[in-house]
Amino acid sequence: MKPSHNAARPPLGPEAKPVLKVVFVTLFLDLVGFSIIFPLFPHMLEHYLFQEQATGPLTMLVDGLTRFSEWAGVSEQMSVTVLFGGVLGSLYSILQFVCAPILGRLSDRFGRKPILLVSIAGIAVSYGMWFFAGTFAMLVAARVLGGMMSGNISTATAVVADVTTPENRSRGMAIIGIAFGVGFMFGPVIGGLAAGVDLTSHWPALADYGVNPFSVPALAALLLALGNLFLVAVWFRETLRPGAPAAAAQRTVNPTRLFRAEAYPGVTRTNMVNFMFLLAFSGMEFSLAFLAVERFAYGPREIAFMLLFTGIVLAVTQGTYVQARSAQIGVKRMSGHGMLMVMAGLVILAAAPNPAVLYCGLFFLGAGSAQVIPCLTTLASVYAPAHEQGRILGVFRSLGALARAVGPLAACLLYWRLGAEAAYFLAALFMTAPLLLIRGLPTPGQNVPARATVPAEPAPSESAKD
Repeated sequence: MKPSHNAARPPLGPEAKPVLKVVFVTLFLDLVGFSIIFPLFPHMLEHYLFQEQATGPLTMLVDGLTRFSEWAGVSEQMSVTVLFGGVLGSLYSILQFVCAPILGRLSDRFGRKPILLVSIAGIAVSYGMWFFAGTFAMLVAARVLGGMMSGNISTATAVVADVTTPENRSRGMAIIGIAFGVGFMFGPVIGGLAAGVDLTSHWPALADYGVNPFSVPALAALLLALGNLFLVAVWFRETLRPGAPAAAAQRTVNPTRLFRAEAYPGVTRTNMVNFMFLLAFSGMEFSLAFLAVERFAYGPREIAFMLLFTGIVLAVTQGTYVQARSAQIGVKRMSGHGMLMVMAGLVILAAAPNPAVLYCGLFFLGAGSAQVIPCLTTLASVYAPAHEQGRILGVFRSLGALARAVGPLAACLLYWRLGAEAAYFLAALFMTAPLLLIRGLPTPGQNVPARATVPAEPAPSESAKD
């Protein structure tokens, strides 16, 4: 029977609420630590270029970026710095793409808590390496380890699926989206403030041990990761049902295998919708700073406010509208509505003649993505059987990471070759493809049997901070 969209939204069970509080705080701390580095990329390039002069892998990277910039017809001063940040960000996303399904699969076999503990500990080690990254090679090694361990987001997503039902899962997935929005709001601010303290200027001898001008932001990220590790170790209780069968599918290192058809109706199409949406959305999101600088001469302060506004819209939309209305509207329809809002936002941004119109476009972009991302995650979870939650959500997150790795570089190329207006209009036009694919998805509760995924064991009593 088709679910009624007028029914009252199902409440979260008492066993789900304390678990979701821990998941929220865990992801919030994880994403704050992850995004601390974002405002530092331009100064990091200058620092390591000065440190290594004309030798080492950094010089080879910059030479390659310079040649690419010349081919794209962009001034070297602007493009090389941006591409440097894009390459480091893409490296992180590519490793998350490879490792998210592996960690999700391992969490299906060994449990959610052990995988969360190992991955958060690995992230903490990567921040420790960043603290002592006196060379560019050490910085890259730290980003490699951090990218591999960042696949723990797929495990956290599986935890939400464990403690919610198909009817109220969108509320649980919205909590993940809120953690993303709020985490990305605070991370860059902390990074920018912490970068004002240079330990080597006070104690020059520390530079002999690899301490660098960016060690204080690294220390802030490390402390957050250690606090996260303590939180999970003390307050998180295992949510994987005892005796749940291990997933039979095997993980492959061949990226093209992630696009293969799944045996469960709706999973493959949802993965493709998510990949195509994030391919366009992440690229345009990455190029927003260029648009603001080029069209309105925005500086770092104005760009920070712009990103803060988008994050607030995203967090408020997910915390209010998505949680309140997803059960009535249905997550399939809500994801389509959100995609239409993103398309409208891209069109508005393409033609924005002044900051007021720019912020109007940002509102549509933030409010739309706040609906699409948690609703698609909910659909992927509902279509998957209970014992395959970790693997399938790992593949879902991995394809999203691949899109976030490719999207920014593709967007920069379009932006620099065609201009902002054409690039944003093309991105809006591209959105019609995933929007059409959504129409063919099975309706949860109608074509897909409903199933409960609440753990059989009694819920833990937890006192995590909200």
